[in-house]
Amino acid sequence: MTLADTAPVVEPRTSLRERKKLATRRSLRRHALDLVAQRGFMHVTVEDIAEAADVSPRTFFNYFPSKEAALFGADPERIARMRERVVHEVPGGSALSALRQVLVAEARMVTNELGELGGDPLDMLRRMKVVRADPHLRAAQSAHMANIECALAEALAERLGTDPARDPYPGLLASVASAVIRATTVFWASSGGSVPLDQLTDRAFQALAGGLPENCSLRQVTVTPAPGKDEE
Repeated sequence: MTLADTAPVVEPRTSLRERKKLATRRSLRRHALDLVAQRGFMHVTVEDIAEAADVSPRTFFNYFPSKEAALFGADPERIARMRERVVHEVPGGSALSALRQVLVAEARMVTNELGELGGDPLDMLRRMKVVRADPHLRAAQSAHMANIECALAEALAERLGTDPARDPYPGLLASVASAVIRATTVFWASSGGSVPLDQLTDRAFQALAGGLPENCSLRQVTVTPAPGKDEE
């Protein structure tokens, strides 16, 4: 299974207005990735992205608070939904089980959204990889991950009925989850999407639950070389 083979999520019926908003959001993100991959982050402005997407800068800010947010697809509402799912998923199950289920589903959504940006999904993945390697974006990436980690820690504390100021476990588990997100996303991008992100995420949580043994299934994934990579 590769990124290109992943079927898009079937979305519920929505109004024409909502479909247009979604199309505009995807267009802005696609053009942001395109331009930054071509020119570098410091040489692209919000005005450049808006012009490429054929909208006004004012419209851009209706969807994203900054060009960094457009690149990462950052959506405060999405983080809030993730938080709620961590609190309520797998009733009666462990916090780790709930976190695993939520983040595997989130990984699947990320993959589908990348495919829905238009064009060749693998090419879009390469552009995302180039963008994330830009040194000028490191602070923004760290801030984005910090927001996710904070939301997860709050959710885990609520689920466990504990106070994170007195109990370090929710914060520790949220930090580990943040590390899983970073490590699996980097590997996924490096493999050209040949190993599904949700599979990597699931195996990472299996390894965590098993105490991170050296022979864990995460280390048994098979990476398919990109076409032409080994051809001389």
